[in-house]
Amino acid sequence: MFRRRASGESVEQIQPDLIIPTGKRKGQNPSVASIYRALAERTKREAYPEAVDQAHAEFAALQTAKIPESRA
Repeated sequence: MFRRRASGESVEQIQPDLIIPTGKRKGQNPSVASIYRALAERTKREAYPEAVDQAHAEFAALQTAKIPESRA
C-alpha cells in the first residue's frame, strides 16, 4: 500500500486490493478513511519516531499503574 501510494496511485485505486486479515470485518476491504489513518500514522512515525515511542511508553505505564481508590 505504501509503495503504491508513493508511486502516485490514489487511495481509492488502492482500496479494492486491500483485505482486512482479522477481526469483525475479516475478508472485507478497509474504508478509505482507515487507509488515510494508516498513511498518517506512518508519516508521523517516520517524522517523529522518538515522540511516538515516548507516547506508547507513557500509555503502557498508565495501563499498568494501579489506580488509587476514591475517598468518597
